Amino acid sequence: MHSTSVLILVGIFGMILGALLSYLAVRGRTSVDRTQELELRLKEANDKLEDFQLQVNEHFDQTSQLVHNLTESYKEIHEYLSNSALRLSSQDIGRQMLEAGSGKLKDDDKQLQEMEPPKDWAPKEPGAKGTLAEDYGLEKEAHAGS
Repeated sequence: MHSTSVLILVGIFGMILGALLSYLAVRGRTSVDRTQELELRLKEANDKLEDFQLQVNEHFDQTSQLVHNLTESYKEIHEYLSNSALRLSSQDIGRQMLEAGSGKLKDDDKQLQEMEPPKDWAPKEPGAKGTLAEDYGLEKEAHAGS
């Protein structure tokens, strides 16, 4: 009888071991399947990102080309108007149009000559440094550190 009980125990132990190994094999396969699924999703996400980056690059390339075309068209229009002004009007008016398009400003423009840099309008006591002075407020920091 002793051998029968050992045989039953070995059988039960073998069944438990087989069940455990089967569970681990299925779980390992599920883990591999899940890893493959995650890798596939990651690859799809990378492909979408690359497509998006390509679209963004194409957008900026086209925008750059359109702005360049606009600039060239503006230059052509300005040249056409300048040449027409020279042909159809007096030389003084044509010269003024050419100067206006070149970005040059008149030397005798009184508004430009009267412009001054901004002034320190902050309220202050007579003899005190204004808020636009380079060393404004430095005395307070020096006293605070003492």
